[in-house]
Amino acid sequence: MSRSLATSRALQNSLFSPKKPLSAVVPLWATRSQCQTRHSSHSPLGNPPAAQRKKVTINTLRALYQRDEPITMITAHDFPSAHVADHAGMDMILVGDSLAMVALGMQDTSEVVLEEMILHCRSVSRATSAAFTIGDLPMGSYEIAPEQALESAIRVVKEGRVQGVKLEGGVEFAPTIEKIIRAGIPVLGHVGLTPQRQHAIGGFRVQGKTTASAIKVLEDALAVQAAGCFAVVLEAVPAEVAALVTKKLKIPTIGIGAGNGCSGQVLVQVDMSGNFPPGRLLPKFVKQYGNVWAESMKAIEAYKSEVKSRQYPAPAHTYPMPSEELTEFEKMINVRPA
Repeated sequence: MSRSLATSRALQNSLFSPKKPLSAVVPLWATRSQCQTRHSSHSPLGNPPAAQRKKVTINTLRALYQRDEPITMITAHDFPSAHVADHAGMDMILVGDSLAMVALGMQDTSEVVLEEMILHCRSVSRATSAAFTIGDLPMGSYEIAPEQALESAIRVVKEGRVQGVKLEGGVEFAPTIEKIIRAGIPVLGHVGLTPQRQHAIGGFRVQGKTTASAIKVLEDALAVQAAGCFAVVLEAVPAEVAALVTKKLKIPTIGIGAGNGCSGQVLVQVDMSGNFPPGRLLPKFVKQYGNVWAESMKAIEAYKSEVKSRQYPAPAHTYPMPSEELTEFEKMINVRPA
């Protein structure tokens, strides 16, 4: 009889010996469950913030606007990025279609599709207990007809579990916005630079630099306000123009590259936190508040080094076994202690 077969039979006899009733044999699934409960490193990330705050609603945002308190908004594309944003006290979290580039490695926002946006919205919504969450309607999900837009918006809210949607466009999309709002879904407008239409406007170019262009920005903002938007994003617009547009409106403006005369601000979290490699081109309006990439590189390189040198895992990172049990196990498998 081979040693491996003998070892196998010895283990079977040990586990299922007549001296040990079947009721005393612990099922494998039960052992795994106990280990996961007590020792698993993959515990949920969703601990509530230390300082609990009330859920931000449309009324909360209106109150901030009425008392001229800037509204804070940031993007998030998954559970961890939304979790930290909510803990940091953001008023609004946008699941922006910029995730096409910063989360999915695509070239621009025109590549991402509705199903992908819904998946990311679901992830973000699970992490967000207080902030008001908005999901972007991606290119191709709302332009054909108001009915198509409403269907997409319903899916983003119902399946993505966010509180509202954002779509790009001004005067020409007023009927679409009205259709969505009549169904009870809050809409955040977006005028000025509309990245989904970059090819039609000659690339990522500042809007409102001429009198005619500035009037167009204002007309678009007024149109989405009249259609029922609760707020509107002004992107890549001269600060002076954005400030004047803000004064003409009766809803909040959320600026991104539009100066501090807006009612609030939004930035892409990956950009402002510095979670990207050196040499990446950033828009002029982005202020980098951290260097997540450098910290992550430092941690991962240290981990790699310690694994290569066998410094990790140290005894403190392993699970102990009683010496007598180890001795018995070694005897069972015919391995002598070193």
